[in-house]
Amino acid sequence: MSHQKTTLGEFIIKNQASFSYSTGELSSLLNALRLAAKVVNHEVNKAGLVDLFGDSGDVNVQGEQQQKLDVFANKTFIQSLKNRNIVCGIVSEENDEFITIKGQDKESNGKYVVLMDPLDGSSNIDVNVSVGTIFSIYRRITPIGTPVEEKDFLQPGNAQIGAGYIVYGTSTMLVYTTGDGVNGFTLNPAIGTFYLSHPNMTFPEEGKVYSVNQGNYRHFPDSVKKYIKYCQQEEEDRPYTQRYIGSLVSDFHRNMIQGGVYLYPNSTVNKDGKLRLLYECNPIAFLTEQAGGIATDGQVDILDIVPSQIHERAPLYCGSSSMVKKLLEFIK
Repeated sequence: MSHQKTTLGEFIIKNQASFSYSTGELSSLLNALRLAAKVVNHEVNKAGLVDLFGDSGDVNVQGEQQQKLDVFANKTFIQSLKNRNIVCGIVSEENDEFITIKGQDKESNGKYVVLMDPLDGSSNIDVNVSVGTIFSIYRRITPIGTPVEEKDFLQPGNAQIGAGYIVYGTSTMLVYTTGDGVNGFTLNPAIGTFYLSHPNMTFPEEGKVYSVNQGNYRHFPDSVKKYIKYCQQEEEDRPYTQRYIGSLVSDFHRNMIQGGVYLYPNSTVNKDGKLRLLYECNPIAFLTEQAGGIATDGQVDILDIVPSQIHERAPLYCGSSSMVKKLLEFIK
């Protein structure tokens, strides 16, 4: 069967044997994420018609104004994961504490925990710019049948068994890895099915795009300022093109396809960086390395960082290997 005709469901079943824990439950978990993605996609596409634009009136744990679609996406993904009775706990950007999920027998029998940003780039919703969902999957470390604990979530990124994102754009795509390469699936909205459209996605080693919020330039470390100047210099292979959407999923997705580097440094305003380690940096770093790129906080590989709290922040530099290596020359 050609990859154009392979559905996400077929692909998951076909590749189940390559999972580290081939029990069928991880496949069911991925299917739960697929279902939630379709529901959220439907709402994103009609947001302006059903009054889903604008603030919800609440503020999340990050101190950020929640959008109505933030709240909808969060509830949708949580409910879809709860219904499968596979996940014992969830961390979401929109919830202060981790969520404990108990099975029908009132015990935490699920084998997995999921960490997610249910609607990345939600500040773009009102102006009809691409947004996304980011997710990370771990096998719990506490015994099955006992309550999930914070340490189940505070695992380094190199312990992830799955990660991915959904980008809701001109077409809706689900991109994920379970440690055996990166594959992308595009939704056919007419029949509600994801089809394999981007098999074995990899970063071009070289790129021409650097993605950074240049409005924060004066707050950046000197090393990052120097790298940005390097990107702008008139040379045989430069200047590079600056592209920044403000949605991590969208910026990352473009760079993985076309080649580029993404920068979200620490700064005088955000001393530890702004992106969240567990459900933004870690899943994106896992995808980056599986696609042949490099992901770092400027000092160590993102996936080697041992987290200390569920909403911890970190700098993130990721993308085409040659571009990240050059950036690290400036930093180090």
